[in-house]
Amino acid sequence: MPNWRDVLKEISETQNQARLAFDSVRQKYLQKLHEKTGRNVIAYYSGWQSKPGVSGTEIRDEDRNGFMTVVHQLPKNAGLDLIIHTPGGGIAATQSIVLYLQEKFDGNIRAIIPHTAMSAGTIMACSCREILMARHSSIGPIDPQIRGIPAAGVIAEFKRIFDEIVQDPRKQLVWGPILAQYTPTFIGNCENAIKWSEEFTREQLAKNMFSKSRGRKKKIDSVIKALTDYDEVKLHERQINYKQAKSIGLNVSLIEKDQDLQDLILTVHHCYMHTLSNTQAFKIIENNLGVAFIKQMA
Repeated sequence: MPNWRDVLKEISETQNQARLAFDSVRQKYLQKLHEKTGRNVIAYYSGWQSKPGVSGTEIRDEDRNGFMTVVHQLPKNAGLDLIIHTPGGGIAATQSIVLYLQEKFDGNIRAIIPHTAMSAGTIMACSCREILMARHSSIGPIDPQIRGIPAAGVIAEFKRIFDEIVQDPRKQLVWGPILAQYTPTFIGNCENAIKWSEEFTREQLAKNMFSKSRGRKKKIDSVIKALTDYDEVKLHERQINYKQAKSIGLNVSLIEKDQDLQDLILTVHHCYMHTLSNTQAFKIIENNLGVAFIKQMA
């Protein structure tokens, strides 16, 4: 299968308009992946890495329209391989997308992470029966963000501020400007978002990945603790690789075990990254039939 450079060469040699060249090569290899697995394939790609700062690269409610577009006409009894590349986003939007896909494919969904699925992207993967990762792939903590700030970090900082002021009231002068930035209900919203994120992930693990596992409560507790313990994960941006994901108890398979599958998945990944890097597109939701929902910069 073509590597990064080969894919770019094939795109440049395609005798179409620039944008159509990216589309045709991308769809070609998505179809090849479908032929390999015999399952429906939907790619969900964000361009946050190549277009930092662009609004809309995160998971948002509008994406549900994209999924509705690409799910239409797919055979529902063939299962779904969901390729995820995202920095995460809103828990409400993530929940609505997950529940919609599960209903359509009767829960027969496998997550494929060729590179990175962080935050709510990790929640999306945990809602599947199995996760396929490469040795270089990463998932991340599932603590939500409020206004771009990790909610768990806010709670930890607020507790630190409280403790330090109790011990030494003079520290109000130091912490005052930071506390002044907290609007009414902000701390409560952070606490509610953390609770929502954890409860939904726990529910999905019980319903899908560990539905037939013995001692599933213990397994789920282990996974949730590893993905949410702020003292352990330290930063929202922390990346958890294949070995770590497997060690915390997630049902993870290594794509390198099947060389043909690995080559196809990575070729598909290269196709999407080239599109996001070299066109105005910043988010793509696309199926193996060539039906796509593409958001572009104005």
